[in-house]
Amino acid sequence: MRRAVLQGLGLVEDLVHSGLGVLLAVTAVTLLAIAFKNLVGMLFTRQLSGQVVGILDQILLILLIIELLYTVQVSFREHGLLAEPFLVVALIAVIRRVLVLTAELPKLPEAGGTVFSHAILELALLTVMIFVLVVSFTMLHKQAKKTPEVQGQPAET
Repeated sequence: MRRAVLQGLGLVEDLVHSGLGVLLAVTAVTLLAIAFKNLVGMLFTRQLSGQVVGILDQILLILLIIELLYTVQVSFREHGLLAEPFLVVALIAVIRRVLVLTAELPKLPEAGGTVFSHAILELALLTVMIFVLVVSFTMLHKQAKKTPEVQGQPAET
């Protein structure tokens, strides 16, 4: 009975991962097509220089979705949760927000002192988050290389 329940739950997990993968793939392809359409439109109307941050934002969103798709793929393959792909997704999301915020920064003093000070505070917190995520990723990566050696297996290179 226990084996049947576990197999059933494993099947549900596989179905959900597959569904999430399809949804993420369709979303990424759709966003890529929209980004290409927008880029071509901007090139023809010669508005590219004013929209570079928007295009970069779209590209980073697509990259974020692709990294999420990779995370789902790894979870499906390993039947477990790995932290490294989530750290990469978080790092991309934070960098995306930093780029958008810094692009809006010149306009913020006109909005008022409170809005500007909140934006600066957010930028400082995002900077700390980037540092913490990079350190976490580095430590996790180093630990993953050491773990096989401890178990008597050679580390991956």
